[in-house]
Amino acid sequence: MNILKIVLSIIEVGIYAYLASSTLYVLIYGIASVFPRRIKAVSLNKMNRFAVMIPGYKEDMVIVDVAKDALKQNYPGNLFEVIVIADSFKPETLAELRKLPIRVVEVVFEVSKKSKALNKCMEVIGDDFDVAMILDADNVMAEDVLSKINLAFNRGFVAVQGHRMAKNTNTSFAVLDAVSEEINNSIFRSGHRVLGLSSALIGSGMGISYPLYKQMMAGIDSVGEDKEMEMRLLQQNYKIEYVEDARIFDEKTQKSDVFVNQRRRWIAAQLSHFKHYFFDGLYSLIRYGNIDYFDKVIQMIQPPRILLIGILFLFTFSSAIVHFFNFTIVSDFFILGFYYWLIIFLLTAFTVSLAVPKKYYTKKTFIALLSLPYGFILMILSLLQIKGASKRFIHTTHSIAGETHKKH
Repeated sequence: MNILKIVLSIIEVGIYAYLASSTLYVLIYGIASVFPRRIKAVSLNKMNRFAVMIPGYKEDMVIVDVAKDALKQNYPGNLFEVIVIADSFKPETLAELRKLPIRVVEVVFEVSKKSKALNKCMEVIGDDFDVAMILDADNVMAEDVLSKINLAFNRGFVAVQGHRMAKNTNTSFAVLDAVSEEINNSIFRSGHRVLGLSSALIGSGMGISYPLYKQMMAGIDSVGEDKEMEMRLLQQNYKIEYVEDARIFDEKTQKSDVFVNQRRRWIAAQLSHFKHYFFDGLYSLIRYGNIDYFDKVIQMIQPPRILLIGILFLFTFSSAIVHFFNFTIVSDFFILGFYYWLIIFLLTAFTVSLAVPKKYYTKKTFIALLSLPYGFILMILSLLQIKGASKRFIHTTHSIAGETHKKH
């Protein structure tokens, strides 16, 4: 009996330590996100030339409208080129794209990957660009995005993440996905930059020095190419900027199966990068004081916010029953009581409430929150299905084109 109690206590303390450290991590950056930050002064006055690359796999429903929208920048037309990387598009879609003043690069792979498409594109289009601007095939930029990304480059940055936000909130899952992205923007982008650390990259709506991007991408052949790029940039001490008012509108998940697929891919990629980079990140912290790089490694092991708050709720609720109904036969096997779990649950809930923009405090969001338990179950299912997800391409279908963003 004593051995069982010791084993259960070790497991309990281990789980609590992990969840408490995750709570502390998001709490620090969540609080930081509400403070203003000093913007670095402009050091150059250069109009960079942009390659706006839009890789797409079977994105016939949205790609033409997205390409048309990408042309509507208030940036000089001779200083940016829109390039659609077409993987498995229908002939009629290709014909429509070729009517536009853009470049279409067709690619064919036995196994499709975004990294392969981008590398092939840069091989075809050459080197006459200063900035690689990466969009997903459903992304729509506000008309001043290139101007604002260019300004960040003139402040001395070589990697810049724009503010990706919801294009649609037409279902409860879309609302939850939109809120989730804004929470991540607050914690992993705004909060990090306030404290002087790098913004996280998202994989689209980001601009990176073209020569640097081409060089680094040449060695990347993974599904999570954005996280791989992020790791390599921080490993080499590059600082990643976040431009909050450079708005890129992104289609949010509307269906549960798409939700599971996305999260499965993201979680698998994060765990893969944590395992690959942990010891190198720790060495870089100790040897060179590279806090930015090690922070990113630690970020890879953070549970998604919906999973964190869901697990904490279950532990808090279970311990409350044991505590208030005095189930000593159960409580005798555990060290930590109800109040330990309640504290980190409330801190996590407080952090999330700080990180959610005020515009989402609506009746529509409240209704969407009723789907949280189902979303939590789907996250658990995602965890159970992550094996191999970081090694193969999982396609997310998009169906909403370009006009929804004008409501914002």
